[in-house]
Amino acid sequence: MISKITFAMILLATCCFGATWTGKISDSACGVSHAKMRAAHSDLASDKDCTLACIKSGSKYVLVSKGKVFQIDNQNLDDLQKFAGQNVTLTGKLTGDAIEVTSIVAK
Repeated sequence: MISKITFAMILLATCCFGATWTGKISDSACGVSHAKMRAAHSDLASDKDCTLACIKSGSKYVLVSKGKVFQIDNQNLDDLQKFAGQNVTLTGKLTGDAIEVTSIVAK
């Protein structure tokens, strides 16, 4: 059983520092899988290539975590391009189905 003090510390950390998700930075066109897009375009050698090509074509960055696709509010965050197509741990604030990202770390 979790103590009241431990629970309060967890709650405080979540409120002040945000929640974390583990998943893959993808794009709104492909979402969970890049298979169809990569099959149609032989020049897309990796998930990163596919994600960046879709972003260039107007898609938005998303986080895919446990099969669920989360929108990312702050699309201009430099780390999104850096970690495109990669597994990451993302920290931020969830509002509805969109995350305002505060940090991204490679997993």
